[in-house]
Amino acid sequence: MNNFTHDELNLMSIYNSTGTREGLLRELAEMRGFLAEDETELLALTNLALDKLQAITDEEYVLLELFPDFE
Repeated sequence: MNNFTHDELNLMSIYNSTGTREGLLRELAEMRGFLAEDETELLALTNLALDKLQAITDEEYVLLELFPDFE
């Protein structure tokens, strides 16, 4: 399984409203369309998370602990 960073996991937990890998892929892709030109770091983070999510299986997705950790 691809190693997700702490920031990627936090981002994914925020947009994981459907609880499915496909749903999260859709939500992140949609959110990416609303980013402003100067939000390059968030765009890069979102792109990395999307790439890693596309590379894992639904079974691997279920094992991810997608709970926000803002500490």
